[in-house]
Amino acid sequence: MSKEKEKEKKPQARGTRARQEFVSEAEEVIEKIFQNLIGLEDGAKSGEVNPDTLNEIFRGAHSLKGIAGMFGLEGISSLSHSLEDLLDRLRMGKVELSPELLEHLYQGMNTLKTVVDGVGKGQEEDKLAAEKMVARINQFLRSQGSAAAASPFANVGLDPAVFKSLTEYEEHRLSENVRKGIPLFRIHTVFPITTFDQDLTAVNQDLKKVGEIITTLPSSQPGREDEIVFDLIVGCQKGVEVIKGAVGARAGVTVDPISTGGKTEAPASEPAAAPAAGPAPEEPAEARPREPEGADESLKSVSQTVRVDIGKLDRIIAIVGELVLSQAEIGRLAEFLRSQKGMEETARELLRANRLLERKVSELQQSIMEARMVPLRQLFERLARVVRQTCRDVHKEVDLEIFGADTELDKLIVEELGDPLMHIIRNSLDHGIEPPAEREKAGKTPQGRITLNAYSVGSHVVVEVEDDGRGINWKRVKEKAWELKLLDPGIELPPEDAASLLFLPGFSTSEKVTSLSGRGVGLDVVKRNITRISGMIELDSETGVGTRFQITLPITLAIIRVLLVEISGRVYAIPLTSIQENLAVSLKEIRTVEGKEVIQLRDKTLPLIRLERLFRLEPRGIPSENGNRLYVVVVGLAERRIGLLAGNLLGQQDVVIKPLGKLADIVPGIAGAADLGSHKTILILDVGALIEESTRAGGPAAGK
Repeated sequence: MSKEKEKEKKPQARGTRARQEFVSEAEEVIEKIFQNLIGLEDGAKSGEVNPDTLNEIFRGAHSLKGIAGMFGLEGISSLSHSLEDLLDRLRMGKVELSPELLEHLYQGMNTLKTVVDGVGKGQEEDKLAAEKMVARINQFLRSQGSAAAASPFANVGLDPAVFKSLTEYEEHRLSENVRKGIPLFRIHTVFPITTFDQDLTAVNQDLKKVGEIITTLPSSQPGREDEIVFDLIVGCQKGVEVIKGAVGARAGVTVDPISTGGKTEAPASEPAAAPAAGPAPEEPAEARPREPEGADESLKSVSQTVRVDIGKLDRIIAIVGELVLSQAEIGRLAEFLRSQKGMEETARELLRANRLLERKVSELQQSIMEARMVPLRQLFERLARVVRQTCRDVHKEVDLEIFGADTELDKLIVEELGDPLMHIIRNSLDHGIEPPAEREKAGKTPQGRITLNAYSVGSHVVVEVEDDGRGINWKRVKEKAWELKLLDPGIELPPEDAASLLFLPGFSTSEKVTSLSGRGVGLDVVKRNITRISGMIELDSETGVGTRFQITLPITLAIIRVLLVEISGRVYAIPLTSIQENLAVSLKEIRTVEGKEVIQLRDKTLPLIRLERLFRLEPRGIPSENGNRLYVVVVGLAERRIGLLAGNLLGQQDVVIKPLGKLADIVPGIAGAADLGSHKTILILDVGALIEESTRAGGPAAGK
């Protein structure tokens, strides 16, 4: 490459790296804002909005505006600024927290997320989408006008000089406490100048637990030359005894109720109401004196995590894969040397060193796998937002229950899992959960329920989505199958076979297809996306009771341990995590039932697959090591089991899966490819897809 081309490439690389840094940081801020928006909406429903939550959202919008401005992204910066303005008016009490305002906040954040995602994919910033959202927010603010009212301070027993020292936000918080009848207290603190920062920080931390610190100001009653005196104005619903109990018997601290023209404090014997929200946000230094920071803070109090591009981890995994191949080759050479006369001692030393190398490579492999693992919590929280927004669109009340959010999966699998889960949940909300009136008529609660659950089963993770809606009308499913000539009229199917019809392209029992979903429409895409990540999806539904989708996924798709098998003279790999056991059977033990080959395994019928038929391979007549007997590799996901017929078992090996892209869609049952070294490439079987093939009526898994 010429020097001129290198010069052209370097700025581009730097620009790409800077763009990715922005996207990574912006996504983190947006995700946190969404989480706080959920808390804000919950608080609005209960009538107890936590100012801390609102302040966190405000600071997030301000932060997003700043980092977008640093990278010259004007659309994102402008929209963040509009959201910041809307949030500022909300926290100042100039606009009311209403469903319409929440809708603007959600739509604004969704627009921001879409634009940031586009930037992350290398697209130009969608300024038009941002400008449209800014115009909608501005129109909403104009329609609200100014809701500011005079603060009810006439009867508050505070020095007028205190009111002059309050920032606009502190004045709003003070008026809110007075309006709600929350008792106010002045905490007078006198601390030595040498320790006042630690002492004041400790008092702040104690008071935050029981009430809201409205402001901290230098006292109008100065102390001695070696003392610093502060007054804290605190709102606490629980009363003076609780306040005194919080600050304890600290020297230099006194508590005095502030008269508000009515009830100044709740008696200590009354049941404690919910504590007022936490402290006001830190205001700029020029607005008011800053609270001193704790002396125990230092530059060492930084995060113990770093963000790493997933591409870097992929490159490390590729290197580890090469190490695995090299280690296996060293082992093969050591075994060869052991058979050579005079080389026995050298071979033993080499084998010993190879075993040590194998352990270290295995530890390195495990560490890289753990670095790629992420909890499902973030994905589940995004789905919770989908539920809330969709409920508003379809005018239904649905309670989302989440379990197992800390279950971990490979990040790439989590990303691929998002769209299928979103479609399933929208499907449940739109057509699964009945309207409140219909639910009450059926003897159910007006509020529907969707349960999102994840748990580990061995080396797999199971994700379940269950609703308590109307369920699937199996009679209608069979009638639709007869209409589409998928079944001969009058033929009955068990529910498990009828469920497989819903995953066929274009199959739907919905009379009306909405913009959100249609029961059955798109489930073929859901299944295809799940199969692409070597997963399996099952459906169980009872009419009038509800529907459950169960998705079984491998923990990772990067480096896996496989069993090498020989089929018609060719070598294939089966993921070891899917193998239950290996059997040797005679040909006469194989029977044919309804056109499919099966064997009897511990009082159960096990369907078999001859892969040479599925893959249309020409038999090469290579005898197995068992003579007239064949090997059966029993594989399974969830509760489903099948047997794969193989000529020989060739041993185990760690491999790195290489995706085949669209080529894998041509032949079902292939998850990817792997390099065994010595320029030898093999195909890795997709157990989930093979199980689907074996259970599909009339599928290629059928016997002779």
